[in-house]
Amino acid sequence: MFLLTIDVLGTIAFAISGVSIAMDKRMDAFGVLIIAFVTSVGGGTMRDVLIGITPVTWMTNMTYVYVIFGATIFTVLFRQKINYLRTSLFLFDTIGIALYTVVGIQKGLAIGLHPIICISLGTMTACFGGVLRDMLCNEIPIIFRKEIYATACILGGIAYFALSQFPIEENIVFMVAGAIVITVRLIAVKFKISLPSLYKA
Repeated sequence: MFLLTIDVLGTIAFAISGVSIAMDKRMDAFGVLIIAFVTSVGGGTMRDVLIGITPVTWMTNMTYVYVIFGATIFTVLFRQKINYLRTSLFLFDTIGIALYTVVGIQKGLAIGLHPIICISLGTMTACFGGVLRDMLCNEIPIIFRKEIYATACILGGIAYFALSQFPIEENIVFMVAGAIVITVRLIAVKFKISLPSLYKA
């Protein structure tokens, strides 16, 4: 139940992120809904396909569909209020990657994958929906820019396995690992920390 709750919260966060950027691009109602779906379930869909879960999770549990519809309607109706809580999709996008990172790791652990693969799976779960969203909205995906994005997910994943070595309740490990993803991204944006570019002028 805890894992489902985290997954649903991540779905809500990414749906709000997707709706917001789609409305910024002045898409019609159908376009807004499609971007919300792609952002919310894109990473989870790729994760499930990679580990052999078919049909993928959101197709077998209508909770995700209802949540995306609800989050879409909520964001459209209260967009102006939500705008006060975010800066360029940053808040909800960051919450989404944090929650989806730990969900992806847990899915990998459930089928006995190596920790490194679990961290990779968590990072892909967190980032792939945003990649699809940005590509469909004609933006360079955040993960391919210099911003600390996937790196935050990786550090959160490392923290997850480091904390797992101690007698700490699993739910606490989940929350701390997710908090580390959020904290790393906040610090990176606050102090303008980025990965070095390979481009030479």
